Amino acid sequence: MVDVPAAASDDRESAVLDRIAAFRRRRPRLRDDVVTLAHGAGGKASAALVDAVFLDAFVDGDPGPLPDAATLRLSSGERLAFSTDAFVVKPLRFPGGSIGHLAVHGTVNDLVAQGAEPAWLSAAFVIEEGFPVDELRAIARDMASAARAAGVGIVTGDTKVVGRGAADGLFVTTSGVGVIPPGRELDPASVRPGDVVVVSGTIGDHGMAVMLARGDLAFDADISSDTAALNDLVAVLLGAAPGTRWLRDPTRGGVGTICNELANDTGLAVVLDEAALPVHPTVAGACDLLGIDPLYVANEGKMVAVVPVEESEAAVQALRAHPLGGAATAIGEVLAEPEGIVVLRTTFGGTRIVDMLVGDPLPRIC
Repeated sequence: MVDVPAAASDDRESAVLDRIAAFRRRRPRLRDDVVTLAHGAGGKASAALVDAVFLDAFVDGDPGPLPDAATLRLSSGERLAFSTDAFVVKPLRFPGGSIGHLAVHGTVNDLVAQGAEPAWLSAAFVIEEGFPVDELRAIARDMASAARAAGVGIVTGDTKVVGRGAADGLFVTTSGVGVIPPGRELDPASVRPGDVVVVSGTIGDHGMAVMLARGDLAFDADISSDTAALNDLVAVLLGAAPGTRWLRDPTRGGVGTICNELANDTGLAVVLDEAALPVHPTVAGACDLLGIDPLYVANEGKMVAVVPVEESEAAVQALRAHPLGGAATAIGEVLAEPEGIVVLRTTFGGTRIVDMLVGDPLPRIC
């Protein structure tokens, strides 16, 4: 056995990390001739499709970071956040919610992640011929209830009906507008080494609830979706931690994917602690049986925040005092190196890279 000097080992590790960082900075390439489910999963395949088709058509030059809502400035100086989202979840109902709840909560949370106070939504429905009117009415009631609870109005919309087999029952698209208060800046450019990464509660609840509701698995578990509007929760967070740098709701691709987007947008390292990740034991058990990492499973009622270290304790305590944030915790930190990479400190005392997946192991969960 030959002993390898520590310096040589460190040099090799540094070289490997440099190559990984250089590869991740490259523009994603679309190599497929047809669209697959992976292209809608929020991972590398989605990024390649968006870059090669939509950004190429709609954006001139470097688009910069791509948050879930656009920030727009009016001639009067006021800033708005504007977002749109389509919902194709299967089944339409699942423990803890329905496509109606998701259609409101998803768009509200995208606006909230940009620091906006949501105000108005639109709703468009694509309905397959033969869809039961009573079920459609119940989903509309779910949307109305969710909108009232979030303090937003559904003020315009559209309805289309397609032939049998042309849609899987019902698809819903919502768009939303919110007002960003003066002086509120949430931007990856403001993130600094030493900042703390905080999550507002347990991860992976929604994705596993939907997967189990499909009935394709040979086991049952008491798991409910966490779907919820987070505008009130985020208001509490920003009150306790006014220096909050960045927010994101970890939907498709979960916490692992949005942390990779943060690392890519900032050029910094995001270092997560496996022992600190809040995962409900039932969700953890279901993920273990399926061979899925909870870091990549979607949530619909959680927020990930980056806050200054001096405000992190106040942020966690404020979130825990809110009904939607009882399991809030600090899960990691932002460091200067390794640049643009997400690293997980494992419970065994080692580390591993948390890469962005190509697709999502759980398609059509939102």
